[in-house]
Amino acid sequence: MSRGINTRCLHLQETEGQVNNYGSLSFPIYQTATYAHPGVGRSTGYDYSRLQNPTREHLEKIVAGLENGKEAFALSTGMAAITLLFELFRPGDHIISEADLYGGSIRLFDNVSKKNGLQFTYLNGASDDIESAIRPDTKAIYIETPTNPMMNVSDIEKIAQICKKHGLLLIVDNTFLSPYFQNPIQLGADIVIHSGTKFLGGHNDTLAGFIVTSNDEIIEKLRFLIKTTGAGLAPFDSWLLIRGIKTLGVRMEKAQQNALELASWLKEQKAVTKVFYPGLPEHPGYEVMKKQARGFGSMITFNVDTKEHALKILEEVKMIKYAESLGGTETLITYPTTQTHADVPEEVRLRNGITPCTLRLSTGIEDVEDLKAELAEVFSKLN
Repeated sequence: MSRGINTRCLHLQETEGQVNNYGSLSFPIYQTATYAHPGVGRSTGYDYSRLQNPTREHLEKIVAGLENGKEAFALSTGMAAITLLFELFRPGDHIISEADLYGGSIRLFDNVSKKNGLQFTYLNGASDDIESAIRPDTKAIYIETPTNPMMNVSDIEKIAQICKKHGLLLIVDNTFLSPYFQNPIQLGADIVIHSGTKFLGGHNDTLAGFIVTSNDEIIEKLRFLIKTTGAGLAPFDSWLLIRGIKTLGVRMEKAQQNALELASWLKEQKAVTKVFYPGLPEHPGYEVMKKQARGFGSMITFNVDTKEHALKILEEVKMIKYAESLGGTETLITYPTTQTHADVPEEVRLRNGITPCTLRLSTGIEDVEDLKAELAEVFSKLN
């Protein structure tokens, strides 16, 4: 029997390997580094927590199920997940990457991956001719959709067809929408990445990352790599993610409802010159989002008229927190120029649309009237 996504956030659909756990509704934290063997050549199924831990395994099954993948791998951070994934490639391999990526991803690619011999071409996945950039040594296309922070929307199915035609892997960072709103594997992606710190965890209280795939060859390689490199998620953090995912659906729905209302409200503010939110009908990715996702998410980027006003907003917010990260229950506002994209060269930031007037809002689940009231008070102080 197929179950709905909210049910799958709470219950694993399995008949084998279930553990009674004395009737506990909260899955136990197996806070152990190692496991005793029943005898020589025999195992309980767990040998050492760097290889696997029951709490982490339970979490991985949940995430794999939500993304309609065969297996998921839980890592210590989102960046640890991307780093592990790129161990699949060899020196000389060429990757086509979305230009408007999270700054940490660009920092990794430009300072670590390139050092290790990988080559990158950065393109706008929503508008550039990706196929013309494919070379004989191209191995994968890597995208975020919507992108961080400019909210560009790529057509996953269209890019997947290009990848299949040329024998490339399609990797999709699905952090902004979560598996609640979007499932790239169903649209043809080979691998899905998440910063579990964000919407999956949902409470700004732990770090995590995920790789999800249904490709058996990739699964075997990642099993070897995760035990070799040692970045698997710890038991307590795994439990926090299990707990956070239980409310994924209700959080995503409420935060999106707030974001839709806030995006429309921001458009009417004198100091705001542009609002980037794919749930607005005028957004260039609106129709693609309606086709490939079940919602528009809760991330809003907007420009104000001057840098001074952008900085003033950051100084004046109180309930809304000026902080990095996103996807939690609390509304956060971020300044990409000095925070998430500080390590991206200025000319690249500007080319992608990130200016000193750009602010990024991660809408939480507060009462939307309170959010609007605070922003209205802050905007009233701009001269």
